Amino acid sequence: MFKNYFKIAFRSLWKNKKFSALNIFGLAIGITCACLILLWVEDEVNYDGVFPNQDLLYYVPTNQTFEGEVYTYNVTPGPLAKDLKEEVPGIAKSAATFGEKMLLTNGETGINRFGRYVQPDFLDMFSLEFLEGEKDKALSTPDGIVLTQKTAIALFGTDKNVLNKVLQLNSEFSFIVTGIIQDLPSTITYKFDWLIPFQRFQLGQENMAWAERYGGNFADTFVELTPNTDFKTVDSKVRKMIASKIEYETEVPNEAFLHSIKDWHLRSEFKEGKIVGGKITLVRSLAFIALIILVIACINFMNLSTARSGKRANEVGVRKVLGSSKKRLIGQFLTESMILAVMSATLSVVLVVLLLPYFNTLVEKQIALKLVDPTHVLFLLGITLISGLLAGWYPALYLSSFRPAEVLKGTGKNLGHTTIIRKGLVVAQFAVSIMFIICSTIIYQQIEHASTRDVGYSKGTLLNLPVSGNMIEKFKPIKEEMIASGLIDNVALTNANMLTGGFNGQGYRWQGGQNSKNVLVRYRFVSPNFFSTVGLNLLEGRSFNNDAMIDSTNVIITQSFAKLMGEDSAIGKTITDEDINYNVVGIVNDYVYGDVYGNNNTGPVIFYNYSDNANTMYVNLKANVSSVDALTVVQNVLKKYNPTFPFEYQFENDLFNSKFKNEALVGDLAKIFAALAIIISCLGLFGLAAYTAEQRKKEIGVRKVLGSSVSGIVRLLSKDFMRLVLIALFIAIPFAWWFMNKWLESFAYKITIDLWVFVIAGVVAISIALFTVSFQAVMAAIVNPVKSLRTE
Repeated sequence: MFKNYFKIAFRSLWKNKKFSALNIFGLAIGITCACLILLWVEDEVNYDGVFPNQDLLYYVPTNQTFEGEVYTYNVTPGPLAKDLKEEVPGIAKSAATFGEKMLLTNGETGINRFGRYVQPDFLDMFSLEFLEGEKDKALSTPDGIVLTQKTAIALFGTDKNVLNKVLQLNSEFSFIVTGIIQDLPSTITYKFDWLIPFQRFQLGQENMAWAERYGGNFADTFVELTPNTDFKTVDSKVRKMIASKIEYETEVPNEAFLHSIKDWHLRSEFKEGKIVGGKITLVRSLAFIALIILVIACINFMNLSTARSGKRANEVGVRKVLGSSKKRLIGQFLTESMILAVMSATLSVVLVVLLLPYFNTLVEKQIALKLVDPTHVLFLLGITLISGLLAGWYPALYLSSFRPAEVLKGTGKNLGHTTIIRKGLVVAQFAVSIMFIICSTIIYQQIEHASTRDVGYSKGTLLNLPVSGNMIEKFKPIKEEMIASGLIDNVALTNANMLTGGFNGQGYRWQGGQNSKNVLVRYRFVSPNFFSTVGLNLLEGRSFNNDAMIDSTNVIITQSFAKLMGEDSAIGKTITDEDINYNVVGIVNDYVYGDVYGNNNTGPVIFYNYSDNANTMYVNLKANVSSVDALTVVQNVLKKYNPTFPFEYQFENDLFNSKFKNEALVGDLAKIFAALAIIISCLGLFGLAAYTAEQRKKEIGVRKVLGSSVSGIVRLLSKDFMRLVLIALFIAIPFAWWFMNKWLESFAYKITIDLWVFVIAGVVAISIALFTVSFQAVMAAIVNPVKSLRTE
């Protein structure tokens, strides 16, 4: 029976090869989209999946409350990890860590790599696989270092005897290799290339007593719970720990809490101390969009199949008269749809292989199509089966329901219902396509709106360099030689990137205005010429003196801070920090930091004239100079004064634009999906127009004989389809408006949706549909009427 099914199905598909080809191509596009997006989704949801103890591993963030608003930070006090393990029942292991990029050198081979200072439990908690060395002894000595396999190869080549070899960190400190671990995949949240004992944190600093107190937050803390431990009980005790350890009075509540490894990557956004989302929103959105594209492809399949119902009605009638049951006919038509689905899936595999490199570039990943992976094979079979059934169930039920007597007599009343169905499917396809066009346009507008906002400083010509080696010690000659080149406007040092919030301060007191220890104040340490370098405007007072001692107790503040100090000028007023009085000598404009979409991201900032612990050097290029020439100057100067360290840099503008990465990805994919949805819809429209032209060929012939022009016939055949696209437009607009308004609610700094967006989307959709239908209509209109009217 099955053999007969396939034989008849292949014969029918070949007989209608034009429609079959359109079906295969349309469905292949849908399956390709679904495969690419679901490969990306698989990569996202499998983050940190390499660690076996997922149900027991937690990160420890902290919630701090300022003026009634809760802020969540991924840092904790240094001693918290130790105290949690010792004092909270249910916590089996804990580790405090701190991440930093350092130069690793072996002889003349030097590489910059990011690594972590870690406590011993870290190795066990994350089940790191040792290729060389012993896990229990690897970090037992202060000068031991553990390398990942790729880092060891980069330093020592393929030599397998790396244990006990000596390398230098930052060309200053010697460490002995005590272990080599298996490389971790790119899909982990907290990455590293080397590990050294936590007690070596901040190498070279003389006084590290602050790191052992509860006053400052700087460490990443991880814990592992004992099996069968009640999470709520442990979490409640963790939340009380910091408050019980702080020895001084504070008005800023500070509590730690547990954040599961399963949420690190996908659910990392907090509001008022609670998880509100994160990458999971993007994952769900793109998965839903991929599903919509697949459904559109299946709708296209149903549309084209039902369009052929008139031609196949007689076939169904004859086969029913000859004894075929409805069940058998359904099986026959479903077999046809499954054959087309298999062909589409085969084509989609080819398309995925061809498009995957471009897709990887778009999403910045290295996803591989593993056809030998049982999961991927099952997924492809599953999506093929679902697509075949989804696309074929309605045509199968519809075609098999024809009554043979009515069909063979030519009455066939139920044939009329297919017109309504086809029109509804066309409207649905184009409504979704128009929604994609509208959404992609609004997303683009929102990104442009935020990325072109005035941030308060000169990010366009600003070069950001990580401080390394003796760049601080040699800062004066470095700055002087760069400026002397004539291509560099100014150079400065700071301990925090402009885009970040800097460090959080609390407990400040000041003269005049609102005076509360609970106000969140950001603070930064900078070199004297910092403000002129980054482009912050001095509104009142003066800048710092080049002699740090002269301004050791003077500070410069932003407008927001000045407002807290009263209506009269803040210049000359005193700010007290830990019983030290600082005089305000200057006020600079507010600037955007932190959340680039926020309206409340220009809070009070205080600047100290101190750059000994700087981690960033800013170089401001002169306007209209060649960036290549300027970079060459910067590189040569640093090579002269800091020869051991590689030259690394980023433009501040690029760092700023990277803040829109997720939104840009959604926007790019929305544009691609809009194009694909239109293509699929037009494939269906093309097929329907061809079918309509064929059905009305005698009418067209008669009209031409009676004097109708080509343009008149094109209008005749096009107007019904254009009416459907207009209906789709009026359906899509309110849905798109509502959806994008909900999306924009998540941004404080946002656009208002303009009417022209909907007008353009409508014009684009109508133009494309009109071109598709008109092409087929013109082809029908130019046929010789003698051929059309010939008696068969």
